[in-house]
Amino acid sequence: MGLAEYWPQFDGLYERLLGYLATVEGRLGGHGREVVSFGLVDNPEQALQTGHEARAKDMDILVIHVTTYALSSLLLPIVRRAKVPVLLLDLQPAAAIDYTAFNALADRTVMTGNWLAYCCACPIPEFANVFARCGVPLHQIHGVLEDDPACWREVEEWLEAARTVHVLSHTTLGLMGHYYSGMLDIATDLTAVCHIFGVHLEHLEVDELSRMRQAAGEAEVAAQLSAICKTLDVHEDCATEELERAARTSAGLHQFAQKYRLGALAYYYKGTGVAANEDTMSSIILGTSLLTASGVPVAGEYEIKNVLAMKILDTLGAGGSFTEYYAVDYDDDAVLMGHDGPGHPGIAQSKVRVRPLEVYHGKVGKGLSVEMSVKSGPVTLLSVVESKQHGFHLLVAEGEAVPGPHLEIGNTNSRYRFSLGARGFMHAWNSHSPAHHCAVGVGHVASVLEKIGALLGIAVVRVC
Repeated sequence: MGLAEYWPQFDGLYERLLGYLATVEGRLGGHGREVVSFGLVDNPEQALQTGHEARAKDMDILVIHVTTYALSSLLLPIVRRAKVPVLLLDLQPAAAIDYTAFNALADRTVMTGNWLAYCCACPIPEFANVFARCGVPLHQIHGVLEDDPACWREVEEWLEAARTVHVLSHTTLGLMGHYYSGMLDIATDLTAVCHIFGVHLEHLEVDELSRMRQAAGEAEVAAQLSAICKTLDVHEDCATEELERAARTSAGLHQFAQKYRLGALAYYYKGTGVAANEDTMSSIILGTSLLTASGVPVAGEYEIKNVLAMKILDTLGAGGSFTEYYAVDYDDDAVLMGHDGPGHPGIAQSKVRVRPLEVYHGKVGKGLSVEMSVKSGPVTLLSVVESKQHGFHLLVAEGEAVPGPHLEIGNTNSRYRFSLGARGFMHAWNSHSPAHHCAVGVGHVASVLEKIGALLGIAVVRVC
């Protein structure tokens, strides 16, 4: 944004600002992003045309570099027509004006032209006022064009948030089976899920997966068995027939995911009464763990909200593994978290172990399961929460996965510490009414999650 009235008054100002705009364009590119530039918008006719072009380009986010003072009447038509989230950049050409050199200029017109090149902060309050009156969310960054890592890190977080929202809106979420009976907290409004997160829902039949599993060729089964042995640490107490059974189910899952172009899957099915379905559901854990590792997160117990949390963390490169807290080591001030079913091999401390279980606790059948701990270091917990008072919101906590004794029971198990302490964390987390499951990812990504919430138009609550 700029102001056309300035260009004939101040020689070289327009060209100077175009150079700054080119610098911003260059920084926005990369990481597979497509950047569309509309140039330096400085008059009503150009603003109207830019609004039309912005809508036609089907953008995910509109980044506006404010190069100098500009009129809000030029910005509003663009924002209204584009109808996408807007990020305002106020980036000075340098951290401070060289006052001595500036005041030494003999020509006051030249002085004013140089001053205007630093006036990118000037119209932001005007824009903010108009945005508020028009119901447009304000997202703003203030900083320096060059040599300002904190500023550009924040820009990258906004762009990563926009990419994540884009991924969600192009994700097919498969739903197979039904809720685990009695878990009232995990039930959700599917229409609201589609509206807020943009996912497409595909209701799937366990019967079809069983058919695909049975029809899998020997080469397909062998390929999945090889992937299991390569990706996971298969203990010697795992029976060959159980491994082959899991590999056959994994082959069926692979075909299932391809057929429906799945980006995520939530499932639960008892599998009783029909032998083929019982065989499928009791041998599904290794295959769903492989899918999770490949960017198709899988949540057991039909946990739709939690698989969304897992997908968000996975898109950010943080992993996203299904978990819940179940006990506390008060001596170590550590919260113990884990779950049965699929894990995320990509965020494990060491190679995920495969264990045989004679009983799946609380579930039907027996078979192979996975055992892992999240790698030591910073972690982020994410829960997609649905409440009567606030609708959907994101609940976030940053902590640390710490080494220590783990239960070797064929489930995922990890130890976490939080700045609030174990008691304080549980009190704060529960006060925001989450479901009892959540997703865990590696690294601290709360600041990006806050921006994702802003782009989705939902609240983000960070407890630590």
